[in-house]
Amino acid sequence: MRVVEATHMCRICMKSPNPSWWGEREIHMRDQMTAPKVRAAKGGPKLRMITAYDAPSARIVDAAGADIILVGDSLSNVVLGRETTLDVGMDEMVHHTKAVAATNPSAFVVGDMPWLSYHVTIEDTVRNAGRFIREGGAGSVKLEGGRKRLPMIDAVIDAEIPVMGHLGLTPQSVHAMGGYQVQGKQVDAARELLDDAKALDEAGVFSIVLEGVPDVLAELITKEVSAPTIGIGAGPKCDGQVIVFHDLLGLTSGHVAKFVRQYADLNKVATEAVAAWFGDVQKGDFPSDDETYHMPEEAVRALLSEG
Repeated sequence: MRVVEATHMCRICMKSPNPSWWGEREIHMRDQMTAPKVRAAKGGPKLRMITAYDAPSARIVDAAGADIILVGDSLSNVVLGRETTLDVGMDEMVHHTKAVAATNPSAFVVGDMPWLSYHVTIEDTVRNAGRFIREGGAGSVKLEGGRKRLPMIDAVIDAEIPVMGHLGLTPQSVHAMGGYQVQGKQVDAARELLDDAKALDEAGVFSIVLEGVPDVLAELITKEVSAPTIGIGAGPKCDGQVIVFHDLLGLTSGHVAKFVRQYADLNKVATEAVAAWFGDVQKGDFPSDDETYHMPEEAVRALLSEG
C-alpha cells in the first residue's frame, strides 16, 4: 500500500465524495489493483482505464485515480507518428511498458500485445506474453480477437498470465475489416460478437474491451458475461471506459473519433509555452540572473586579472 495525492473519490473505501475535496490536495490510501480485483469490480463503480506510454504519463494518470493503465499499441500512432498500430513491434511495446511499470503505479498495468506477437505458434505467443511480465513489469496482457484466438488465450492463461480480451473494432484487423468501421451493426454480426464475448469469458479473461460497437450490443454483452466490459466507442452501459491519453488531453492531430471527449488542449498550451521561451531567448530575457550560475566574486576577480 502506498500514499498518493488525489482529488478523486477513493475506490477502496467507496466513501461518497465531499464537495469540499475538489480543488484541495487530499491524502488517500490506494491498494494495488490486480486482475482479480478488476474482475470483481463487475457491476460496481465504473472502472477507469487509460493509456500511458512513459513514466510522466503513467504518474499523471495514476495520481488522477486510474484503475488500469494500458500500454496500448496506439503507441504506434500517438507517440511514434505511424499510420496504424500494425507498425509497432514487441521490443518497442516492452520498452514502453517497462517505463510505465517503473513508476510503481497503484493502477494495474496491462501490456498490449502487438500484431504478429500472438498470430504465431502457441509457444511463441506465450513467450511474447511472458516478455511483458518479465521484462516489461506488466501485470497482464491484452490481445485482440474472439474464438479464433482461444488457443492462444488458453495457453497464456495456463502460463499464469492474466489476459484482457478485446472485441469489436479491433485495430489490428483494420485491413480485414476494410477500415475503421463500427462492428456488430447487423443482427448476424452482433450475434457473432456476443458468442465471441461468451467464449472469452468462459476461457477466463479478467475483462473485455469492447471497441466501436453499438450501445445496445455492448449493453447486452455486459449483461451476458461475468467479466467486466470496458468500452471505447461502445456506449455508457459497459462496466468501465478507456480512452487514449493523448486524445483526452488534446495532444493528437488530425481526425478525432466520435467517442473522444477532449478535456484539455495541451497541444495549444505546450506550443504557446515553447514559443514564449523562444521569444525570451531572442530578446535576451532568458536566462535571467536568477537562472544563471555565478562564481564567487574573488574567483571572478582572480580569473579576470589573469586575462
